Amino acid sequence: MQLSIVIVSYNVRHFLEQCLLSVARAVENMDAEVWVVDNHSADGSVEMVRRRFPWVRLIANQNNPGFSVANNQALRQCRGKYHLLLNPDTVVQEDTFQRCYDFAEAHPDLGGLGVRMLDGSGRFLPESKRGLPTPWVAFTKAFGLSRLFPTSTRFNEYHLGYLAEDEVHRVAVLAGAYMWLRASALKKVGLLDETFFMYGEDIDLSYRITQGGYHNYYYPHTSILHYKGESTKRGSLNYVRVFYQAMVIFARKHFAGSRASLLVWMMQAAIYVRAVGTVAGNLWRKLCFPVMDAVGIYLGLITLKRLWAAYHFGDADYFSDHINWVHFPGYTLLWTGSIFLGGGYDRPYDYGRLLRSLALGTLLLLSVYGLLPEQLRPSRALLVLGASWAVLITLFLRAAAQMMSHRQLGAREASRLLIVGGTAETERTLGLLQRVGAKAQFIGRVRPITGADVVIGEEDIGTTDRLSTLARLYRAEEIIFCSADLDIGDIQRWMSELGPDLQYRILPEKSSSIIGSHRSDQRGTLYTIDVNLRIDDPTYRRGKWLFDRALALVLLFSTPLTIWMVSNKGGYLANLLSVLVGRLSWIGYHPGDPDRHLLPKIKRGVLNPGSGTIIEDESTLHHLNLLYARDYRIVDDWQLVIRHFPSLGRRPAEVV
Repeated sequence: MQLSIVIVSYNVRHFLEQCLLSVARAVENMDAEVWVVDNHSADGSVEMVRRRFPWVRLIANQNNPGFSVANNQALRQCRGKYHLLLNPDTVVQEDTFQRCYDFAEAHPDLGGLGVRMLDGSGRFLPESKRGLPTPWVAFTKAFGLSRLFPTSTRFNEYHLGYLAEDEVHRVAVLAGAYMWLRASALKKVGLLDETFFMYGEDIDLSYRITQGGYHNYYYPHTSILHYKGESTKRGSLNYVRVFYQAMVIFARKHFAGSRASLLVWMMQAAIYVRAVGTVAGNLWRKLCFPVMDAVGIYLGLITLKRLWAAYHFGDADYFSDHINWVHFPGYTLLWTGSIFLGGGYDRPYDYGRLLRSLALGTLLLLSVYGLLPEQLRPSRALLVLGASWAVLITLFLRAAAQMMSHRQLGAREASRLLIVGGTAETERTLGLLQRVGAKAQFIGRVRPITGADVVIGEEDIGTTDRLSTLARLYRAEEIIFCSADLDIGDIQRWMSELGPDLQYRILPEKSSSIIGSHRSDQRGTLYTIDVNLRIDDPTYRRGKWLFDRALALVLLFSTPLTIWMVSNKGGYLANLLSVLVGRLSWIGYHPGDPDRHLLPKIKRGVLNPGSGTIIEDESTLHHLNLLYARDYRIVDDWQLVIRHFPSLGRRPAEVV
């Protein structure tokens, strides 16, 4: 047997599906076996593999033993001359395996091989080739010097940035996303070290391969897509901790004396430095607009006070200074709070949402102002002028931020969409987009070039030989490739040619998922799961949170009147308290839907969209839950509560 492929999967069902479809094409003319080891996924991955890919050899673990252990489970049973460790969030070209096999056969000194990797926007991933993390190399990586000097031989030994990405090189370390291994070399140096739970095992194995007398090669004459980040978010504290702790394990294993101590010390220092940087960065991303808005509004109010006093009363110091410390902070807090509750900070460039939030905040402020005693109402004019200033400064700050980040001013939510594929797959794509409520301005179809003469249809705007020209001509912002009609190699080439400014997604053949990822440091996106679902919008989630607790409080205080209206009085009181502390929600997904875990997570519900109706068809239940998540409104929760009020005493056990 030529090749054994091992894929370890954990809660990445749709990415795994696309990966296996590409693998199936790539092994058509090879003697190969494919293993999938599932680490106790909760997203239906095991069922999907059994149903769609019965030829795959599947190991379904009942817990998550880690990446190294799972790979070793399959490696011990592999029969191929070469073994390939492949991530599930990858897509390989049709000739990737054959090219790697031919190269390995021509280089008997080869112990391991890695290929050119691209992210979801067609950009080259520098971790395709890496150096050994010695103390100096680890220092330049951990403290950002490698990023500052990407092509330096001294400062970027980690990603070998000084080596051309389109040439074959001997390298020290292979990326774990695609590790092509000679079985005889693996038998000599040993399997993956199971001390590493995630990260670091690829560095350790690569190093042991070179210590065993073999060479590792970077081979750029084929490439794969690697969406990245599907197991651990790269911007999270958990990623920082796990990644650098893996470096500590590596140092203690392979280095001795002061060299090991120095590397361990630097990695531990890097954990704290990067953790602080990650927390600070995440906080700034969340708080930059609220802080800038608050500072801008407050300083503007102080300036307006003096200008209005000088103009209207002829005395710039007419108003007492206590206004600066009592009234103006209150105005500022109410306006920024209204933007927050209205979702203006979740979508900072949604100007309509911003203006609506400020208008509601101003109305509330005027209402409160009118109820205050006369001595606590300094000036109605200042309040109105302040509201106008709040609108101007918040709009200005967002426009400035857009210009600085090179965002398109006034960008539309509905992106300009091209679909590359045949008639049937294009119609299927549009149907999927419509089903999940995705907003897109469909420009037209780009038809693939085939061996036969291409007949241009009514919705066709051209053929794939002019894709780059058509994308620029029609100012496309998003392209969806139908992989059933296209080669993965062509898709990768077009992504690289068109550049990272466009959004790229792929519709795998016979799949209901449209997959893509625009940034290598963020998780990929699925139109079928988490895109354009209102329940996943922070504004709607806050509304649901407030509704649950507000209703629970009202019902709790009115218990003597309402408890006689429910069938299970003990359960009613228990549910009230559970909703109040956040253990339950009044409305959740229907528990009979086996695929409800594919939707954004919400609390278990006392009621659900199907309450009061007996539904046994699983697809109907899932569609019911999907519509609830997609079109969520607080009024829907309220109507369900009113309609099924006697059932509010259902015990949580009945909801599981």
